[in-house]
Amino acid sequence: MRDPAGVVAAGRVAVVTGAASGIGLGLCERFAAEGMRVVMADVEEPPLRKAAARLHDQGASVLPVPADVSRAEQVEALREEAVRAFGAVHVLCNNAGVGGPHGPLWLVPPGDWEWVLGVNLWGVINGIRAFVPVLLEQEAAHIVNTASVFGAFAGALGPYGISKHAVVALSETLHFQLREQGAGVGVSVLCPGAVRTRFGSSARNRPARFGPTQTAGAAERGSAERFDRLTAAGAEPAEVAALVVEAIRSSRFYVLTSSNRDDAIRRRGEEIVAGGPPEPPFP
Repeated sequence: MRDPAGVVAAGRVAVVTGAASGIGLGLCERFAAEGMRVVMADVEEPPLRKAAARLHDQGASVLPVPADVSRAEQVEALREEAVRAFGAVHVLCNNAGVGGPHGPLWLVPPGDWEWVLGVNLWGVINGIRAFVPVLLEQEAAHIVNTASVFGAFAGALGPYGISKHAVVALSETLHFQLREQGAGVGVSVLCPGAVRTRFGSSARNRPARFGPTQTAGAAERGSAERFDRLTAAGAEPAEVAALVVEAIRSSRFYVLTSSNRDDAIRRRGEEIVAGGPPEPPFP
C-alpha cells in the first residue's frame, strides 16, 4: 500500500527539473533538508553547477545533470544518470518552464509556440514517459507537475497560459490512469501564483533553433511589466517548496500558493456551465 508520508524522507531520491533557480532550486533545498538525495536538472549549466556545489558544501547529496527537457533523449539520459547514481527515483518534479510572448496568438511566431510548448508541455510529457516506469517500481512515489494559476482560470498570457492549462489536464489524466492501475504513485499539480523568481527573463535560455525573437509591441511590453511587478512581490520559493512537501505527504492534488485568484477560478467554472463567454480573469 502506498505511504505518501514516507515519500519525502531521508534516503529517498528526488529529481527536479528547472533546478538552478526559482521554485526548482527551492524544491531542491527543501528535499535536501529532508535528507533526500537530489538530482538537479537544468538547461542553464553554469548556474546549475553553482547551485549544486552550494548544496553539496552544505552536506547535501546532489547530482547536477544539464538537460533540455524539450528533448526526449536528454530526459531519458537524465533518468539513466539518476538511476545509475542512486538506484531509484521516488519523487519527480517536472518543474522547468519558460514564459514567452503575451501578444495576440495570430502574431506569435511558430518558433515561440514551439519553444514554449516544447518546455512547458513536452517537458512534462517527456518526464512522464521517461520516469513513470521507474516510479512504478517503488513501493511509494510521487509526481509533481508545475503548471500555474494561469492554468486554472480563463485563458491569459498567450502560449504560456495555454501550455499551463494543458499541464493541468495532463496531470488529471495521469492521476486517473495511475489510480485505475492501483499504482503506488501519487500526482500533484502545482499552480503557483506570483513567486520571486527569474521567470521573467526566461528568454535568456531560448535556443537559437527557434529563430529570432519578435519585437514586443507596447501592449505586450505593458503586460510583461505588470507580470514582472507581480513576480517581484510574490512568495519566496522556499514557501512554495514547503507547500509541495505538505501536498506530497497529504496526497493533495491541486496545489495553489495563494488565494487571491480563487474568485477567478470559481468564475471560470460558472461561466463554463452557463455557456460563457468568459470574462477577463483579472483587470
